[in-house]
Amino acid sequence: MDLYNQIKDGLLETNHKIGQLFRQARAIPGMADHNFGDWEKTCESIRAQIVEETVRVAVVGSVKSGKSTFVNALFKGDHLKRGAGVVTSIVTRIRNGGQLKAKLFFKSWDEVNAEMDQALVLFPSTAWRTEEGSFDIRRQKDRRELLKALENLNADQLITGGTLNVNSVLLKSYLLGYEAVKDIVSTDTQIREYTEANFGEQRRFVGDDNLAVYLKDVELNIDHNRLGRDIEIADCQGSDSPNPRHLAMIQDYLLLTHLIIYVISSRTGLRQAVIKFLSMINKMGIMDNILFVINSDFSEHDTLDNLQALTGRVKDELAALKPGPEIYTFSALFNLFAALSPELPEKDRLRLEHWQKETAFLAFSESQTAQFKKAFTHKLTSERYALLLKNQLERLAVIANGLDHWIRVNQDILSKDRSSVDAIIAKLNQHKQRMDQVKAMIRSTLDGAVNKIKQELKIEIDRFFDPRSSQPMEAMIAFIRHYSPALSTYTETLEASGFANTLYLVFQEFKQALDTHMAEVLNPEVVRFIRTLEKQAASQLTSIAGPYDAMVRDAHDEYNQSLGAMAIDIAMEDWPVYKLQDPKAIKELVGLKLPPAVATMRYSARIKTEAVMRLGVYTLARVLKKVLKKPIKNKTEEGLKALQDGVKRMKRETEASVVDHFRDYRENIKFQYVFKLVDALANSLYEGLLDRFQTYFTDHTRMVALIGEQRLDREQASGALATMVLTAKDIRGRITGIREQIETALAIDPGEHIQPTSQ
Repeated sequence: MDLYNQIKDGLLETNHKIGQLFRQARAIPGMADHNFGDWEKTCESIRAQIVEETVRVAVVGSVKSGKSTFVNALFKGDHLKRGAGVVTSIVTRIRNGGQLKAKLFFKSWDEVNAEMDQALVLFPSTAWRTEEGSFDIRRQKDRRELLKALENLNADQLITGGTLNVNSVLLKSYLLGYEAVKDIVSTDTQIREYTEANFGEQRRFVGDDNLAVYLKDVELNIDHNRLGRDIEIADCQGSDSPNPRHLAMIQDYLLLTHLIIYVISSRTGLRQAVIKFLSMINKMGIMDNILFVINSDFSEHDTLDNLQALTGRVKDELAALKPGPEIYTFSALFNLFAALSPELPEKDRLRLEHWQKETAFLAFSESQTAQFKKAFTHKLTSERYALLLKNQLERLAVIANGLDHWIRVNQDILSKDRSSVDAIIAKLNQHKQRMDQVKAMIRSTLDGAVNKIKQELKIEIDRFFDPRSSQPMEAMIAFIRHYSPALSTYTETLEASGFANTLYLVFQEFKQALDTHMAEVLNPEVVRFIRTLEKQAASQLTSIAGPYDAMVRDAHDEYNQSLGAMAIDIAMEDWPVYKLQDPKAIKELVGLKLPPAVATMRYSARIKTEAVMRLGVYTLARVLKKVLKKPIKNKTEEGLKALQDGVKRMKRETEASVVDHFRDYRENIKFQYVFKLVDALANSLYEGLLDRFQTYFTDHTRMVALIGEQRLDREQASGALATMVLTAKDIRGRITGIREQIETALAIDPGEHIQPTSQ
């Protein structure tokens, strides 16, 4: 990361030097009110982007694949709590900091209650019901009665799809953890910090499901010299978590990342769940920048050949999703133990000593670790971020050239006599009016183009979220309508727990299936669609940038002719064809994010719980009345018929709530993301063109007027400009040097990493 940090530091210093030129210009007597406002705003924007830009790396993998061990090994310390529970959906972010520190971000009471309300949809009304109309965990009566109702649920109601029902576990965890967090959680997000002295205390919250459920984010700051200060590495929840909300949260973070590291356990290889997850992110269009790590267990493989054979199989299977996958095979646990060797407990020290005797495994693992680190650094410093830094450098180069030009033109003006100065004033004023017209025309035509782009995107967004014309939305509605639970399997539950409890169980299984469909099928389609819109908007703006750039070039030529006519012969550098700034960088700058993927699962808040429950009761009562008129032959069969009617109503209510929910979600996507992104892209385009405009059409009339009024000390002004020439020369040299550094970074070849199958 050293070269990357050197480039960033060099850019910041160059930006600072340009600021010095602004100050030197204002120091010229009579020039204190000269305004370089547009340039200065651009420099501040560049500084903010360089300082605030964060490279995000997501470490993903199935449960128990060794993700936390891998991250701990990367930071050479046992910092992360391993093995998050079923309930927790925390993405633990790790950044390089001056000291060891943990920041825990707690949900607000409103967020806690909203999440519990989601889990309580169709909860059996006969078991509990708050008198206040909505549940509030801060009310003791609500907590007591809900906990009692949960304890009365039978085993069938606590198991969904062969695993613990995530809603029941979520509710119980919130209730059991309440006393421990009630003095921390507030109406707003609260942040608790644990510094080096009490850093271990954060594990109490992260490692206990009853407490971790109250967390929405965890950030660890670790002092690590080898990792860049602006790198963030996230340890994500297991990609095969049974809770689809966890999968959605991983999706949200993956959309922010610049590099994905997928950890695969050598004990299991590529399981079906891994293939499904990788297929999902491939559909999302984010498989371009991914490294695979096979976390090998020395104790699991008899020989190195056995481990290499597994690696070869994994590579062949991954190639179907990503041609030429980059795979590195090493032991994260060995690397961690080796880093901690002086402080290891006796048991772990003995394991390390045993592994160190496995010379073939050890040599292979160390070689692969070195190859991985080289590729990892290259991915972060060269393939994307060097290009982003190059973009910022070229913007600074445009401003530096403009300032240099301003200095030299004013030096030439100072050498003119009074009559020549008067002629220059008239010419420059005439030329400035022409330039103002060109700028206004660019702004006007750009605004018109933006409105047209928005209208086109609006049509596409409306079409995508219309179930009648969108395959993904149509498939979701079809999933709801065709969902058919095997009601005969609920016979015992119906007899033992009653209608309301059984309907609740059916709904929980239905909701779990629907949420899974949304996370695995719909959300990736939404992401792919939005990314297509982003590329479409950027492409359209890029296509119209050409003519605008040509306008500026024409104005540039006119300006050159005007200078020549006034006997001011200043050779000006040409510029490369304008390129729109990277949309991802623009989104980060303006803080623009897609609505969270988990938002697609909030449809249940709209389901009319009481209507469904009452219908079930009324249906059952109607059936029983009919039964009473004749001998009861099969009470269970009639109960299942009532349950079937209740399920039909449940599905209708769910479909209606989903349609309403996605109508709002569509508008949110449209106005809070896509349209704002188009505006941000257009503003970036305009500002980029304006930078070039300012470069050659800066206002010299102030200097000319001062000369004409004989209020300028020419000798003193000439001396100040001569000093500025030296500063400008230094800046040009710095820019050339940084440009060479970036080209070096882009040319660095990480080398062909060792292919395990060839050993």
